[in-house]
Amino acid sequence: MTKKLILGGARSGKSSYAEKQAIDIAKSDNKELLYIATATVNDEEMRVRIKQHSSRRDQSWTLIEEPMNLAEPIDRFNSANYCILIDCLTLWLSNNLLSNSLRLNQEIFLDSFKKSQATILLVSNEVGSGIVPMGELSRQFVDESGWLHQELASICDEVSLVVAGLPLFLKQ
Repeated sequence: MTKKLILGGARSGKSSYAEKQAIDIAKSDNKELLYIATATVNDEEMRVRIKQHSSRRDQSWTLIEEPMNLAEPIDRFNSANYCILIDCLTLWLSNNLLSNSLRLNQEIFLDSFKKSQATILLVSNEVGSGIVPMGELSRQFVDESGWLHQELASICDEVSLVVAGLPLFLKQ
């Protein structure tokens, strides 16, 4: 029941890295692969991004699309037989911020994450390394993302930052 947090900037290679990690874990530990996607299609550009991500995965993956309530699939697949990849927390956080449900869903997610017997890999964008955004919602997003990452880093067994497709291990 390993827990990993994989951070990186946009197009850093974090998702590909996480997918490879999950496949390696599933093969070595004889686990089933579960991919929880948090993205929703709002425009053509996002449709293309989602298609690019899904084209990398073969039939060995079970896909669940869950933009808001991550606790539900984590609880449903709460077994050491699973390797769960959640991609990405940044979109999940945005979805919950915009629907004013972040506090409740984050608390429930963190509780399920901590209790889960599954191996779970979390993918998220590191957004706090740039300038402070001008808009209130953007600043709130950066703050909430940073606080979430800190909480998860304290819980996870491994934390890495992916840059140019290469992981830098922050916690092992």
